[in-house]
Amino acid sequence: MADRATLEDFVRLQGERVRALKQQKAGAEQIEEEVAKLLKLKAQLGPDEGKQKFVLKTPKGTRDYSPRQMAVREKVFDVIISCFKRHGAEVIDTPVFELKETLTGKYGEDSKLIYDLKDQGGELLSLRYDLTVPFARYLAMNKLTNIKRYHIAKVYRRDNPAMTRGRYREFYQCDFDIAGQFDPMIPDAECLKIMCEILSSLQIGDFLVKVNDRRILDGTFAVCGVPDSKFRTICSSVDKLDKVSWEEVKSEMVGEKGLAPEVADRVGDYVQQHGGVSLVEQLLQDPKLSQNKQALEGLGDLKLLFEYLTLFGIADKISFDLSLARGLDYYTGVIYEAVLLQPPAQAGEEPLGVGSVAAGGRYDGLVGMFDPKGRKVPCVGLSIGVERIFSTVEQRLEALEEKVRTTETQVLVASAQKKLLEERLKLISELWDAGIKAELLYKKNPKLLNQLQYCEEAGIPLVAIVGEQELKDGVIKLRSVASREEVDVRREDLVEEIKRRTSQPLCIC
Repeated sequence: MADRATLEDFVRLQGERVRALKQQKAGAEQIEEEVAKLLKLKAQLGPDEGKQKFVLKTPKGTRDYSPRQMAVREKVFDVIISCFKRHGAEVIDTPVFELKETLTGKYGEDSKLIYDLKDQGGELLSLRYDLTVPFARYLAMNKLTNIKRYHIAKVYRRDNPAMTRGRYREFYQCDFDIAGQFDPMIPDAECLKIMCEILSSLQIGDFLVKVNDRRILDGTFAVCGVPDSKFRTICSSVDKLDKVSWEEVKSEMVGEKGLAPEVADRVGDYVQQHGGVSLVEQLLQDPKLSQNKQALEGLGDLKLLFEYLTLFGIADKISFDLSLARGLDYYTGVIYEAVLLQPPAQAGEEPLGVGSVAAGGRYDGLVGMFDPKGRKVPCVGLSIGVERIFSTVEQRLEALEEKVRTTETQVLVASAQKKLLEERLKLISELWDAGIKAELLYKKNPKLLNQLQYCEEAGIPLVAIVGEQELKDGVIKLRSVASREEVDVRREDLVEEIKRRTSQPLCIC
């Protein structure tokens, strides 16, 4: 039998013959005969095990980030991290995967979205679903009862991605949490203040923070006649009210979850209400809810919360919304979610929510689930949905056709004549050693025009030009790319002059 290389040559030649016959419009019988020969040769060749074809792409629900997108991302992270630090948070990190049993039973109906890793003959592991459960495990494991921390890292969910709306299977979460026993609602109010500070600083448009309390929800379900065993599953249905109509939610409660229609109607009378502190006061007088201990505690705390939010100057951004449920099982008290608003289509209409960009709440029992003695550590926190924020910022920049700088280079070291590579290398080394962000073109004798064009394309604001006369005079010609003005600067003063001219912070969003 002929070797593989010879057969491949025969296949190539026979393929060329078939194509030539088709171009010459030869008879169908002759073409079929030659095609049959080609197929026979290919069958002899067999599959090429070493050259399996595959589609070059990222896995479903993931994406690459270009330098431009990363520049936007870093700017967003800088805003978030500076806010977290301003409020006195420390930073921690945890493994990207946890023991499967650590994550099991913490997420309610969302548990089906957890990525389980293949058993490698050791521990059963899963990719982390969020940063909150690993944080609770960290507290219990290290016997910590008091910490204010932030954590920025990737999490993984086996969700149906909607990438144009910032929904992915792999995405970043930016979490801030306060753990410890404190007086009611003070840490909770600070978390809401942080959320508002970050969203305002990012300038991504108007937003509204919806607030509710799990105890109010549970009390509502109880007085409406929802069986205890159905609280969490009905909670999950109510949480969909921001996306679908009450009729659809009721249909799910009754048809899929077996709730009596009259009970669903009673629930609907409550969960469709939203307002401010006046609604809290109204519900405190409600003949049914005021008789429920849980609901009364939740309403009392919300009233106190609104007092603190008013003092923080953010009460106008907060709405008490009884439909907010937050599907995760571990929440025990106040819950909140920030949504971006789009302007109303018609005058007089309310602005529409276009998706959650931050959320959080109180989870006083989660740490106790990991502690051998069940010791509880009260916790409250928030998570910023940065992927949706990235999408919003990117869309805005594209619409405005704004140029985004992808480097922070302050100056390009250039030369106006040939044979000055050594001098350029000496100068750029001096600048690097002084902490200046500098570049040079990797050519021995680049043309000055090419060097200036590179600066314009990359957004580099200054050019330090080395020339024979400048070397004799002990100066460097410093050129502003924007104004094209040039000035001679003594070599020993160059670092300070560059720092002075580039001290303004870079803005990309």
